[in-house]
Amino acid sequence: MHRPATFCSIIPPYLLRRLARQDAPQFQSAARAAKEALSHVRSVLSARTQPAPAAPHGLRDVKPGPPNRSVYDAAGSEILPGKLVRKEGDPASGDVSADEAFDGLGHTHRLYADVFGRNSIDGGGLPLDAAVHFGKLYDNAFWDGRQMVFGDGDGEIFQRFTSSLSVIGHELAHGVTQYSAGLAYRNQAGAINESMSDVFGALVEQYVKNQTAAEASWLVGEGLFTPQVQGTALRSLKAPGTAYDDDVLGKDPQPDSMDSYVRTSADNGGVHINSGIPNRAFYLTAESLGGNAWEAPGRIWYDTLTGGSLPAAATFRMLARATAASAVELYGSGSAEHDAVRKAWETVKVKL
Repeated sequence: MHRPATFCSIIPPYLLRRLARQDAPQFQSAARAAKEALSHVRSVLSARTQPAPAAPHGLRDVKPGPPNRSVYDAAGSEILPGKLVRKEGDPASGDVSADEAFDGLGHTHRLYADVFGRNSIDGGGLPLDAAVHFGKLYDNAFWDGRQMVFGDGDGEIFQRFTSSLSVIGHELAHGVTQYSAGLAYRNQAGAINESMSDVFGALVEQYVKNQTAAEASWLVGEGLFTPQVQGTALRSLKAPGTAYDDDVLGKDPQPDSMDSYVRTSADNGGVHINSGIPNRAFYLTAESLGGNAWEAPGRIWYDTLTGGSLPAAATFRMLARATAASAVELYGSGSAEHDAVRKAWETVKVKL
């Protein structure tokens, strides 16, 4: 049986590797859980045989319909999808993880439908499926090309992965990218892929909370860490490199401009690291324009992602030029929106 070509997880492999090396008694469960999570990621990636699906055409004109959600309980196994515990129209299940996943799927669907006129993740009404309680103390959440999957965390470093709406929005955005742009998951194209997920994950949370750009935290994965960890989230779009600084996990390695760009073969060429650069460009655009980030900034980034202008091996410079072109198309040359995009990329040292 072929596995899906897309597998994108929220916890970067460098964090799992660092955690797996811990030998302190208070982190034994966390170290064991990290080793198992790393083993699972490697097994999935080595088994991928299908190419990424081609981006379909004409989906932007399909009228959005209501969500069609199903949540399953894997019950500690790694066999998917598991037992169906809640489907569209059902009352709350009473399982916190299942109900958080169900709500998160709905919130994400609502952002794309209400703001961007998109009919689910694929633009064509794709049913939204999720499995909770995957594995034993599994330290990750991922999009596998077909559905969302959530672990419960190890309880020492990570809490349950359904607790963060930005994580749910992030992983589902990988599905949007899968069906819209087909970005390669390596080097700068992979970092763009990750950044798009951070951007839209943050926007889902802001939209639900009705927060302006000034009011928002701009954090991805806020609330995932236990109180033992010195950190607020996995990543910060506002200030990349500041999300955590912990004895066990180390310091957030994300750069905030090309001056600190990390050249590495690890993490598929730094896809979770260098995504801090386009992340900050989006934040700076939203900060400059003020108001709701899902409006002009979100529209510019969404049109760039779905408009066919990004090749599979896109670079940051290509993304900068594409977002600037989208701003011109949507709001006009010399508009405040166009100016904000240009200045944002200049600030992070990406040349247009």
